[in-house]
Amino acid sequence: MSNIDEMISVNDKSSMDQLLYMMARLRDPETGCPWDLKQDFSTIAPYTLEETCEVLEAIANSDMDNLREELGDLLFQVVFHAQMAQEKDLFGFEEVVDGILEKMVRRHPHVFPDGTLGSVRDKNDPTTSDQIIDNWQAIKQKEKQSKGQKLSVSAMPEKLPDALPSLSRAYKLQKAAAKTGFDWPDLKPVIDKIREETQEVLDAVGDKEGQQRVAEEIGDLLFSCVNLARHLKVDPDMAMRQANNKFENRFRSMEHRAQDDGRNFQQLTLDEMEAYWQQIK
Repeated sequence: MSNIDEMISVNDKSSMDQLLYMMARLRDPETGCPWDLKQDFSTIAPYTLEETCEVLEAIANSDMDNLREELGDLLFQVVFHAQMAQEKDLFGFEEVVDGILEKMVRRHPHVFPDGTLGSVRDKNDPTTSDQIIDNWQAIKQKEKQSKGQKLSVSAMPEKLPDALPSLSRAYKLQKAAAKTGFDWPDLKPVIDKIREETQEVLDAVGDKEGQQRVAEEIGDLLFSCVNLARHLKVDPDMAMRQANNKFENRFRSMEHRAQDDGRNFQQLTLDEMEAYWQQIK
């Protein structure tokens, strides 16, 4: 096939097929991109994490235009990994898709009762969201058994990624513990615990054990704050991202406001900075 014929053939393909074709071209040993050809799973992994974080940031900012772009970047990461795996005869993109399709159909029997993509859920099915979560976990246990894997006796989730944000990890650990009944019954003891941990931080300041104890007590306080977020059905990591963005935007606005007034922000007194902060709020 000539280059022109190949170009016409590619242009007739779906967007997904064009993306896969492009990735294959980038990794072509003879005509591909030198940078892309140098990469392997370990060198691309940091970019995968970065693109995931940028997706979360776009969601935290409610920036849907940017979210569309970032989702594309994240999809490209999946395609990149699949292409490298195919080159090593491990698996290809189609097998990645087949795998997730099969798993999602299997884990959603309330939607696909016959275990096939074409089956339809009974609209009168009374299955609740909590039952769905329980069923999901039961199905995962059966999958492990079928693979000959040893079932964990712990309620704690297994194989949480090391790169998972600490707030999200705390949330998942607490949620798993709560399923066993190890949880505060209502909001009041959660608030009381935060007050208790706050006092322990203050008590640790100046303690002879030094900074190590302060750090430990700060960790306990943050863990308690995650617990509060969980009880209020708030994702702590997304809430923290939004708070970070809000603070950064307000601080930059303070600096710009001072600059517009012909003042050096860093030379302002704390009271003057606070006045700008209140103006921005």
